[in-house]
Formats: sequence, structure tokens, C-alpha cells
Amino acid sequence: MASPAPSLQELLAQTARGDHAAFAQVYERTHAHLFGVALRMLRREQAAEDVLQEAFVSVWKHAAGYRPQIDGLEIQPMTWLIAIVRNKALDALRSRTRRKESELPEDDSLLAGAAAPSALELLDQASQAMQIQACLGALDGSHRQSLALAYYQGLSHSEVATRMGAPLGSVKAWIRRGLDKLKACLDQAQGRP
Repeated sequence: MASPAPSLQELLAQTARGDHAAFAQVYERTHAHLFGVALRMLRREQAAEDVLQEAFVSVWKHAAGYRPQIDGLEIQPMTWLIAIVRNKALDALRSRTRRKESELPEDDSLLAGAAAPSALELLDQASQAMQIQACLGALDGSHRQSLALAYYQGLSHSEVATRMGAPLGSVKAWIRRGLDKLKACLDQAQGRP
């Protein structure tokens, strides 16, 4: 009987010890989803590919920095990987706003043929992304993790419950309360009542 495939957590631990094969498995298991996260944020395929490459370089260099628990809160490996990609995408958005529109590469294809965003639109996107990141950071661990699993990984409520080892009713409540708190925080940040 074949032994079960190592978990993502085990693969990250092996990557931290310099295991190239484990790192390749981390990439194979996660790159499609992480590319989707970067693409949703950046809306440009080439930019998302660049961010993904930077993120995996960071994972290789800093895999030892992954901690399955922080202050008693369980942190899933995919949540940690998504955070790296999001941070790299935010960096890319910030640097994009510093360049003039005319300096943007013309061959950088946009999805669905949309027009290139203006510098003001890019600044607004980066600002919104930073507000969302700050508001997510202010959430309780269970709210933040359940939202990350549901919305960044696209898991159903029951899949989130299984992943977190929590009752389905609790997960639904965490997601609902997390969204309410996130909305209130964003409304406050944008000066809405």
C-alpha cells in the first residue's frame, strides 16, 4: 500500500531544510490557485506571473518562517502562501502607481480586452487593497482564517469547517460576522456611516 502524500505543512518543513523536490510539490499543489489570487488583484496575466515567481522565490528563501500556530491560532499553510502572494501583488500595485501610464508596457495584455486603468484608478485599487489588508488584520483569527479559506481559496462552508476542524454552524457564523466586521471597518475607513 502506498504511503499517503505528505501534507502541505510537511512539504514546507522539508522545503525549509532545502529539499528541492518538496518545494516542487508545493509549487505543483498551489501555483494555479495562487496565480488566480494574483490575477484577481492585478488583472494582468504577465504581472500576475511575475508576482507568482517572486512569491515562490520568497517561499523558498523563507519557508522556515512558516508557523502552523501563532499566539494559539492555527495558520493553514495555504493561508500563509496566499498572504505572501497578496503582499507581493500589493507591492506590484504600489510600484505600478509610481510609474506614469505611458511607461506601462503595451504588450502587457489585459483580461477581457478591458482598457488600461489610469494612474488614478491604480492608486485607488492599491489604496483599497491596503484598507482591506488592514481590516482583515484587525479581525479575530477564526474570522480571518474562515474568510481566507472561503474567499481566497474558494472553499464551501462545509469544506472550511473540515479544514478548520470546526462545526459547520460555527464556520457559518465566523464568516458572516467576519464579513460584517470587514464591511464596518471598510465603511469607517472610507468615511461612510
